[in-house]
Amino acid sequence: MLQIAIAIVMGYLIGSIPTGYLIVKAKTGEDIRKVGSGSTGATNVKRVLGKNWFFIVMLLDAIKGALPVVLAVVFLPAYEKYGITPVVAAIAVLLGHSKSIFLGFTGGKSVASGVGTILALNLPVGLCVAVVWGIITWVSKYVSLGSIIALALSPFIMWAFKQPLGYIAYCAIGAVYIIWLHRENIKRLIKGEENKVRE
Repeated sequence: MLQIAIAIVMGYLIGSIPTGYLIVKAKTGEDIRKVGSGSTGATNVKRVLGKNWFFIVMLLDAIKGALPVVLAVVFLPAYEKYGITPVVAAIAVLLGHSKSIFLGFTGGKSVASGVGTILALNLPVGLCVAVVWGIITWVSKYVSLGSIIALALSPFIMWAFKQPLGYIAYCAIGAVYIIWLHRENIKRLIKGEENKVRE
């Protein structure tokens, strides 16, 4: 139980590091939460700093997502047979990114961090999810649509790679949570009012 508690705290605190907020604040002095969608994620950062920083923030958030999972696997081996500690750390990352303790429990939508956790759980699965995200986003021009579809498919991809039930369950839980965080984007997509990543 101690290892599970450590995994939760570690995942949440690392997940709470507000990458996009810190970068925008350092470069412009602005509070990214007062711009565009109010999210601290890469898509909103792009509105302020451009596409190069979109990719930088996305990469940093993915690393932020992967790190606690890797640390849990290496240093918190309890229940390793069932993959409980890395999964708990991964769930805590999602909560930390979207409800950061450093930003009054505000944050982003946990897509890049979520993909980072999946990459750490199983690299081929994570790469498949990232490729699906990239293809859907490129074709549709909607980051939100790519995120929703990629995460919705993640438990099925994890299952297809014959991964532990805990990993599959995590992807399902994470997908539901991240799609819920995109509920306003879904409304805008339905109305045709969602912002495109490029015109």
